[in-house]
Amino acid sequence: MSLADVAGAGRLPELAGLLDTCQVAGFRADFVSWGFYPKLAWRNYWHRHSFHEVCLAYTGAGRFSVGGEHHEVGTGDVFLARPGDVHEIESSQADPLGIAYWGFTLRGGQDAPGPDERGWWSGLTDAAGPVVSRRTGSLAEVVTALAGYADPVRSGYDAGLAGLGAALVVDTARAFASEDDLRVDPPPRELPSRVVTAMRRHLADNLCRPVRVRDVAAAVHLSERHAERLFREQTGASLMATLRRMRLELAATLLLDPAPTVTEVARACGYPDVRAFSTAFRRLHGHSPLEHRAHIGTLHI
Repeated sequence: MSLADVAGAGRLPELAGLLDTCQVAGFRADFVSWGFYPKLAWRNYWHRHSFHEVCLAYTGAGRFSVGGEHHEVGTGDVFLARPGDVHEIESSQADPLGIAYWGFTLRGGQDAPGPDERGWWSGLTDAAGPVVSRRTGSLAEVVTALAGYADPVRSGYDAGLAGLGAALVVDTARAFASEDDLRVDPPPRELPSRVVTAMRRHLADNLCRPVRVRDVAAAVHLSERHAERLFREQTGASLMATLRRMRLELAATLLLDPAPTVTEVARACGYPDVRAFSTAFRRLHGHSPLEHRAHIGTLHI
């Protein structure tokens, strides 16, 4: 999806009444306007708003004037009129300006950043900030997705629109914020632990199926050697030993239900041979599957 796709976002105005408000990191955004201009010559004469009005040019050229400043704008530009800014937009006659636009207020709640704190929101709240930017980020994708939610309206639209609305507000503000405002220390990421968690999840999801080291390694996009080494370093056990333990722990739980036979439990835990299952179960739990069932699983405690 790209800027050209915004040309197909003509249903954006239909978001009125569908997406009216959303929460964004301590702020509340109330959307007051949604609009779309096709590639036709037009002009909005001098006016002002009590909210932030944002335009994304997806084609053509024109001029955006704020106060005494005039800015030539065109395809790929996003421009902003902050609350109270007297502004005018005039499309080129020769190369008409096509835009998608949206308007919203931004109010801080109890969890909002303090008045001296700066971040993505500074792109909206700093009255001295820029009013034209080419740093559109994912605005084109978000705007196109929002328009897609307007028709047809389906179950779950409210949750989907709330998330997209928050992304729209953040990406709008980022376009006008300084790099210093956007710079943050990345959160710590324990990637190896996450990979091991993914490997354990793969094992748990496939206990009844044949599983080999190559299958688990492929699931996390590692070589077999790397996956096995990483898993052993963090868990103290091999992948296959962990798989066997997980299967037999599941078996101990399933055996508490008197309905399935031992053979059925064995197969549900990835053991097609009930004798091999019984031997492995006794080795881990210290008694047979039938003894485990007879004593309601208390012998191994």
